[in-house]
Amino acid sequence: MKKYKIQKSPFVVPTTDGKLIEEHWGNSTQNSNISIAHMVAPPNWSEPHQTPEFDEFTIIISGKKQFEIDGENVVLEKGQSILIEKGARIRYSNPFSEPCEYLAICLPAFSMELVNRESENN
Repeated sequence: MKKYKIQKSPFVVPTTDGKLIEEHWGNSTQNSNISIAHMVAPPNWSEPHQTPEFDEFTIIISGKKQFEIDGENVVLEKGQSILIEKGARIRYSNPFSEPCEYLAICLPAFSMELVNRESENN
C-alpha cells in the first residue's frame, strides 16, 4: 500500500462572489484534521466577519490581502504569511486593484459549521 496520495483534481468550492477556492485536502477528501486550499480573491472582494473555531494560516503568493482582526487592520503582500488563532473575529478582504493569490491552511479543517460567519448587515 502506497504511503502517499497525489491530488490532481482539487475540489472547487462553488462561490457567488468571484473568489476561486480549490480545496486540495480537507473535508472534501474526508480529512477533518486539516484543510489546504489554493485561493484567488478578485479585486474589491470581501466577505462578512467571522469567528472561526479553527486556526488559519495564510501565505500570500501574489497581490495583497487585508485582514481585519479584532478591529485591527493588517495588510499582507507577496511572500508574507500570518497565523490567525481560533476565536479571533476576522474579516478578510481584497480592497486592492489586483487579484490576491494565496494558500490557506486550517486546523482543524474549514467547515461552514466551524466558521461562524456573520450576516452581511452585522
